[in-house]
Amino acid sequence: MIKPIRNAYNSNFSEEKYQAFLKDIDGTFDYHVPFKIAETPVFLPKALKQKLVEACDDIMSVINKPNFKELTDGAFFYPNTIVPNEDEQSKFIQLDFGICEDEDGNLTPKLIELQGFPSLYYFQELVGQKYVEHFGNVIPQGFSQHLNGMTSTDYLDLLKQEIVGDTNPKQVILLEIEPEQQATAIDFYATAEKLGIKVLCITDLKKRGKTLFYLDENGGEVEVLKIYNRIIFDELHQRTDLKTEFSFQDEIDAEWIGHPNWFYRISKYTMPLLKGDYVPKSYYLDKLERIPTDLENYVLKPLYSFAGAGVQIHVTRGMIDSIANKSNYLLQEKVAYAPVIETMDVPAKCEIRMMMLYNSKTYKTEIVSNLMRLSKGEMVGVKYNKDKTWVGGSTGFFEG
Repeated sequence: MIKPIRNAYNSNFSEEKYQAFLKDIDGTFDYHVPFKIAETPVFLPKALKQKLVEACDDIMSVINKPNFKELTDGAFFYPNTIVPNEDEQSKFIQLDFGICEDEDGNLTPKLIELQGFPSLYYFQELVGQKYVEHFGNVIPQGFSQHLNGMTSTDYLDLLKQEIVGDTNPKQVILLEIEPEQQATAIDFYATAEKLGIKVLCITDLKKRGKTLFYLDENGGEVEVLKIYNRIIFDELHQRTDLKTEFSFQDEIDAEWIGHPNWFYRISKYTMPLLKGDYVPKSYYLDKLERIPTDLENYVLKPLYSFAGAGVQIHVTRGMIDSIANKSNYLLQEKVAYAPVIETMDVPAKCEIRMMMLYNSKTYKTEIVSNLMRLSKGEMVGVKYNKDKTWVGGSTGFFEG
C-alpha cells in the first residue's frame, strides 16, 4: 500500500527467509501452525489508519447505545442459549473490514463482519514480533501493530489486566473444546505462557453446586474464578458427543472474561443496525419489502454461522425464493476488495480485523491490535486460496 516500503520488502524477500520465519514460529512452542501465514505483513498508510479509526468509532457509537441490548435480543437463535449474569459491555470486539478503493481511487475500509468474541490476541503479537525479527530491516521505524503510542509492553500489560487482573492465574482458565485439536491452538499456548493460566477442555471442567473447578497435575481441586471463553457456539451445538458437567446456562460463581452472550449480540445480526460510509447496506431477509433487482451486487449470509459457512456470493432470485426460513438470513451489499498489495505475481486483496478491548480502568473500548488476511481468490478463506502464494494470515503495521 505504501509503494517504496512495498518495493523494498519485495526486493528483500526470499523463500529461505520466509521458511526460516515459519520455522521460528513453529519452534516457539514446538507446534506446527496448520493455517497459512502470509509471506508479508501489510504496511498501512496514515490516511487509511485514520479512516479505520473513524469507522470503528462510528460502529461503536451504535454498540454503545443504551438500547443496544433491546435491539439485539433477536440474535439468540439457538434454543436455551442465553447465559446468566451478562455484563454491560463486550470485553472483546472484532471489526473486519475489506480494503477497497473509492471513486477517486483512495483506499477506504468497508465493514464485512463483526463479533463480540476474542480473537488471536496473543498470536498476533507473536507473528508481528517474528516479522520484525526476520524482515525488520525493511520495516520502517515508527510503524506499529498498535495505535496511539501503545507499545508491545503496554498491550500485553493491558491484556493481563483485563483477563487475569488481581486473580491468582491458576484460578483463571482459557476454555475450549479439545484445545489441542483447534487450528488456533498456538494462540492458546501463547496466552498460557504470557498469563500463566490453564488451557482447559470443557469436558475437564467440573462442577459442584455453583462452583467450577479442575484437577491440577497432582489431582488437587482448583476453583475456577474467571473463564476466558474461546468456545465457538456453532461447534458446541454440533458436538453432541461431548460429556460435560457444566452447561453455559448454569448459574456459576465464576466471572466470564468475554461474556458469551456478546457472541450473538455483536455478530452478523448487528449489520442492518449500522449505517455510514464504512458499512455496506445490509437487510434482514425476512424484513425486506422488495428484493433488489441487482442481486449480482449482493451476498447472502446465514445469520447464525461461523467462518464463512453457507455464504453465497452469486445470489439469484430463485435462491432467495427457495429459502423457507428467511429470518435466518441476511442480504448484504457486496464489498469490492481492491488488489492493492503487490506480490511476486498478481496483486493480493486484503481484509483487516481491528481488534478491540474494553479497558475497565478507562471505561472505554480501545483498538489494541489487528489481524490481516491476504487473498487472491473470490473470498478471503482457505478454500479460495489453495495453491496460491502471498496469501493467508498476517498483521498490519500502521504508519505513525
